[in-house]
Amino acid sequence: MYAHHQRLDSEAVLELRREGGRYLKELREARGLSQRQLAQMVGAEYYTFISQLETGRGRIPPDRYRAWADALGVAPRDLVRNVMRFYDPITHEILFGEEPQPGR
Repeated sequence: MYAHHQRLDSEAVLELRREGGRYLKELREARGLSQRQLAQMVGAEYYTFISQLETGRGRIPPDRYRAWADALGVAPRDLVRNVMRFYDPITHEILFGEEPQPGR
């Protein structure tokens, strides 16, 4: 089983997760939602889960992407594309990055 999901050093991964958390917090605040309200809307058992995500200590479970998109008022595709930058940057770059140049 492949255990290393990203070929980045741990500090780079942590910084990406923190950036992702800031992105989620900005979306939540733009909707005027508290962490408790968002937790209720996305089916999170504890509002502290929202806090953990917003500080980069976790990630949205993929089976909850649609609920999060609905709660945050964004298209599911846009939410997934954006969080993928923080959760799986290698795949994001392959799918959405610059087109490879000849000879690369």
